[in-house]
Amino acid sequence: MDPDQYRRVQEVFLAALDLPENERRGFLEKECGFDSAVLESVRAMLEEDSSNESLLDGDVAHVAANVLDPPAETMGPRQFGPYRIVRLLGEGGMGVVYLAERDDLGNQAAIKILRDAWLSPARRERFATEQRTLARLSHPSIARLYDADTLADGTPWFAMEYVDGIPITEYCRRHHLSVNQRLRVFRSVCDAVEYAHEHAVIHRDLKPSNILVGSSGGVRLLDFGIAKHLDVFDSPVDQTRTGLRLMTPAYAAPEQMRAEQVGVFTDVYALGVILYELLAGKTPYDIASATPGEAERAILEQDPQKPSLSLQRERPKAGWPDLDVLCLTAMHKEQQRRYRSVEALIRDIDHYLNGEPLEARPDSISYRLRKFISRNRKAVAVSALGLFAIIGLIAFFTVRLAVARNGAEATAARLQRVQQFMLNLFQGGDKAAGPAADLKVVSLVDRGVKEAQALQREPEVQAQMFVTLGGIYRKLGNLSEADRLMQAALDRRKALFGADHPQVAESTLELGLLRIDQARYDDAERLIRQALSEVERRRPQDAAATARATAALGKLIEARGSYDRAIPILEKAAQLQAAAAGESLDLAADWKELADAQFYAGRYDICQNLTERSLAIHKHLVGERHPLVADDLINLGAVQFERGRYPEAERFYRQALEINRSWYGSDNPETASTLSMLGRSLVMQQRYDEAVKVVEEALAIQEHVYGPMHPRVANVLNELGTVALQREKYQEAAARFQRMLEIYKTAYGTAHYQYGLAMANLASVYLAQGEFKRAEKMFNDVLQCYAKSLSPDHAFVGIAQIKLGRAIAGEKRFEDAEVHLLSGYNILRKQTSPQVSWLRSARKELATVYAALNEPDKAAQFRDVK
Repeated sequence: MDPDQYRRVQEVFLAALDLPENERRGFLEKECGFDSAVLESVRAMLEEDSSNESLLDGDVAHVAANVLDPPAETMGPRQFGPYRIVRLLGEGGMGVVYLAERDDLGNQAAIKILRDAWLSPARRERFATEQRTLARLSHPSIARLYDADTLADGTPWFAMEYVDGIPITEYCRRHHLSVNQRLRVFRSVCDAVEYAHEHAVIHRDLKPSNILVGSSGGVRLLDFGIAKHLDVFDSPVDQTRTGLRLMTPAYAAPEQMRAEQVGVFTDVYALGVILYELLAGKTPYDIASATPGEAERAILEQDPQKPSLSLQRERPKAGWPDLDVLCLTAMHKEQQRRYRSVEALIRDIDHYLNGEPLEARPDSISYRLRKFISRNRKAVAVSALGLFAIIGLIAFFTVRLAVARNGAEATAARLQRVQQFMLNLFQGGDKAAGPAADLKVVSLVDRGVKEAQALQREPEVQAQMFVTLGGIYRKLGNLSEADRLMQAALDRRKALFGADHPQVAESTLELGLLRIDQARYDDAERLIRQALSEVERRRPQDAAATARATAALGKLIEARGSYDRAIPILEKAAQLQAAAAGESLDLAADWKELADAQFYAGRYDICQNLTERSLAIHKHLVGERHPLVADDLINLGAVQFERGRYPEAERFYRQALEINRSWYGSDNPETASTLSMLGRSLVMQQRYDEAVKVVEEALAIQEHVYGPMHPRVANVLNELGTVALQREKYQEAAARFQRMLEIYKTAYGTAHYQYGLAMANLASVYLAQGEFKRAEKMFNDVLQCYAKSLSPDHAFVGIAQIKLGRAIAGEKRFEDAEVHLLSGYNILRKQTSPQVSWLRSARKELATVYAALNEPDKAAQFRDVK
């Protein structure tokens, strides 16, 4: 055997190992062709692989049986991190899946391990790719990733959501679902696939066995083992030297059979085949017993029979022409004649379920009239009193249909333009190409701006794109680019619709929210109040729009530090939102904003309750590894921090940091903010070296994103100054706090509590240096500042009173010191644990003061507090 044949044998053998045994025969015949030497060598290797009794050389089922499921008397249950194996669930082409339980939490998970990991680096990379793909997807109908690691021998594994269900086709058969019920279940699948596409993930192996339905009817999409996404497009894993293709032929699109570029259209095709099978009871091509060549010819050359003609059960009287169109459009052999996106397929499913014309259907007046009459049978029957009435009715409806058609055409044109816009982002202007392997989110958004700037002839679409892209830039921390796009969107909408249009109000509100992030509060208030006034005047019945504008006003007032004014406004926004949409992400957002205001007002119990309610909604709607969940965890950590429970706060912050870093990356303000809070908890635990490293990373990110004079930069300087103060590096601490003071003065003025907080920190440096008179004066200024923005029983007021008492005690004015120390102590003890550092400090200082005042009983009272 020459070297080329030997390499060929190795490649085919490794690829065949990835397949279940019942698929290997056809695969080998196709790949080896007339090369009998290669075919026989591979067959021999496969036979040896399956029969060898060595633990190292055996196939995965044999290995798994000996390693993971040995007799109970010889070995206990195998652990994968915190997960304990319960039983084998199944074996696929690339891995083995086990049911597992967590002993600490009691929940179940599916553990997937890579079979024969040592044989193929490509297989290991595909396995890792599946992990990365699941980590970036968080959707109710996509099985979630929980954890990932490797065994001691290097075998990779990951834990994902366990789905106790059956394939979608079996579920529909077993429950005797009607056509409309099947379509609704199928629509949930489409929603999940569309979500994946929005996150630049193409599944490439959609089939009923990868779509499970639970007893409650919930759908879960599984097995992203050969999915493609932006980070790995055109990677060596997917394009081997021999062109071996991983797919399931019955559901594979023609472009997959030809080993051509795949895209969203490939998943659309597979969805069409699945829908065909759900409706007709069988797949469009009978290739179960066909050779690979016969299967390929059928998929590439044969036209499938209409599903209405392939039914294996009695056909309903009506609706099947549209169902035929749905299926055959989705699985058209020519990519450009399929639905352009899954979203377009969903729209036509909804049209069918609502008795409306399909977009994929030829647009004839008779067809639309027939659809209109079918939706309005009673009205037509009552009106048909005579021949002239019928003629008049038809004329009337024809005119109405023409108007409706024109509106629908305009809407469809806009939707098609948006779809093309999105496709251009991923194709880079080349219809034959997919996304580049190194395409990043920022690059994608930058490309989107260039695409949007070319929409001068479609100003309405362009304005919407500017709003959307501006919002993304705002999230990414590029506030100047967000400002430019949102201002451009507002200008275009005013020119198009006039100043009183709802879209103008929307843009005004978005710009106002951006101004809050920019700390330009006067501009923000003007814009937000203007938007709220327009919404209340023009759309008084639109509770959701009113709720959003009201919440924005509450957020602004909260940002200005007027928490007692903000709270009733935010409560009103939450009430409006609950009435408009019930349990929703918008309601959770309003609860979170209200929780923030309650937190800053010092009402920690209320804050915790609201945050836990928000967290429950977020976990239910977006999963457990989403940034919204991280925000809730941060809030819970902040509550624990203010109560002096620093290890608990650290635990919440680390959970949030893991989510935000995986979601946003390491150079993002959200990641930086989480790092800062983690640093605070480390400082309070006196883990200073860890804290400095974490917080300096946060400072570099915030300065890069916001510039040197933004409040977010000041927040990080606060942590670094605190560390320096704890380490008695007074000059460094004073410099950090002085810079912080200047930033807050520029952003908020001298009446804001943040300005008072910076003064308090600077005064603490003077107190630590023994400059008691200077510290006393500054703490009095701090209390005057707090009186303008905080309630008298706020924790910050209590801390400032304690520090002022310490400064006065340092001057030996013990009677005056007692007043302030007791005032601060009584404020804090009602809100926090007795072991909080401030209370311990106050008790120690009071004991010293009472000893100096020759009141030993009172001194003992504070020394003995546990």
